[in-house]
Amino acid sequence: MHSTTSRHSHVRQMVSCALFAALAGVCSQLAIPTPWGIPVNLALFAVYMAGTMLGPVWGGASLGVYLALAAIGVPIMAGFQGGPAALFGKTGGYAVGYLLGAVVTGLVAAHRPRGFVRLAAACVMGCAACYALGTVWYMVLTGLGLVQSLAVCVVPYLPGDVLKILLASLLTMQLDRRGF
Repeated sequence: MHSTTSRHSHVRQMVSCALFAALAGVCSQLAIPTPWGIPVNLALFAVYMAGTMLGPVWGGASLGVYLALAAIGVPIMAGFQGGPAALFGKTGGYAVGYLLGAVVTGLVAAHRPRGFVRLAAACVMGCAACYALGTVWYMVLTGLGLVQSLAVCVVPYLPGDVLKILLASLLTMQLDRRGF
């Protein structure tokens, strides 16, 4: 009996992983172009949800699947982009940062009790991890300094990130209450 239960749990985790990878792909397409060329999208919302709902291992795995699909050319990134050029371009560090963001979010959110403050803090830390990796990557590839890079790649996105964090925290609490 234990073997069947364990197998069922493993299959459920893999299916959840695939679903959150798909969610990241869909949320990446819900994008608003900006004059500076880096679209506003909902991908970080998917990162937060993967981390809070699947934990660090499976949440990270779901974003690893997303990145693997992008790397082989599936047009899963913002603007229906995919392939090595999109993944390893000047903003690719933010996409790679999604994996780190999901892991960090999952690590912090795993601690009990999982109230709103803990979930929101987990998402903030995941966002910070993603932005740190992405900004350093952007600086290396563009040669811009920290202040310029933050002004282009981080500051304009913070109001939207606050909304995504609030929504992800509230939705996670609701899903927790329903036993998901």
